[in-house]
Amino acid sequence: MAMAIAASRSAPIGLVVGCIIFGLGSLIVAHVDIGGWAMSFWRLAISGIVFAVLAKIMGQRLPRSGRAIFYALLSGAFLGLDLALWHESIYAVGPGISTLLNSLQIFFLAAIGFLYFNERQSIVQLISLFLAMLGVAMIGSPEFAHNSAATWGFVTGIGSGAMLAASMTFIRKTHDTEPTPIFMLMQLISIGGVLAMVVPMWVFDQGSILPNTWAEIGWILVYGTVMQCLAWGLIAYSIPKLSLALTGLLLLSEPIAALVIDYSWLDKPINTLQWAGALLTMFAIYLGSLKPKPRALRRYRFFSRFYKRDYK
Repeated sequence: MAMAIAASRSAPIGLVVGCIIFGLGSLIVAHVDIGGWAMSFWRLAISGIVFAVLAKIMGQRLPRSGRAIFYALLSGAFLGLDLALWHESIYAVGPGISTLLNSLQIFFLAAIGFLYFNERQSIVQLISLFLAMLGVAMIGSPEFAHNSAATWGFVTGIGSGAMLAASMTFIRKTHDTEPTPIFMLMQLISIGGVLAMVVPMWVFDQGSILPNTWAEIGWILVYGTVMQCLAWGLIAYSIPKLSLALTGLLLLSEPIAALVIDYSWLDKPINTLQWAGALLTMFAIYLGSLKPKPRALRRYRFFSRFYKRDYK
């Protein structure tokens, strides 16, 4: 029980750290001359190898449930689509704005949680979701004034958020069907993503599938190991221990980090309205992360029944 409580308390920290590392990957995407779909393929292929080795070392086995395997593979397919669309958005509007648009998954997550998992939102959570929406709008709206590719960037960015929400949902459904060890789960997710990227990569990225220099090979290896294995591993580990709404709000730490990086390292102009939107979004994160009263705490422990079960 003590270990379960400790894991529950560490989940928000792990999720935020994973999101920040995840966001740093946008810098690699912006500077490596490879198509967005191909970049998604290589990221998931490299991470799949790493997770397969880790699962073997740890003696982790496939879930016995075929449905759990299917859900994990489906989560990977949606993650592949999320990454590919996010990459396209990065090319169009830059790492900061694209990551902010991707963070709109909070609304998809909240809707999925309400419609399919019977999550009831508190007044504070509803206010925080509204403030987050307003903050994201304040940050993203000035982009249309000076960027002709903004429409494509916004469409792909928002679409990536929907795909990310679907991926997270199927991670939860995997655990709901059968608790799955983290390395094996991530291996299955990587396999699902790689399979989903093969056809669109050949269709949309002809001529820009392979890296051209040793430096690009090195950055792709970093992108697949650090950003996918470490960052997404932390995210996947934390998601089952948090509600979908709280998960979405904490994931907003990723666009804030990306926006700061875009401004300080890539010299992207960010006006006062956009910085105000960033502060408002961080305030929304704070509201969403507040601990509920003891009686309401149960609704956040969706997977507490799994803590006492051993992996087979």
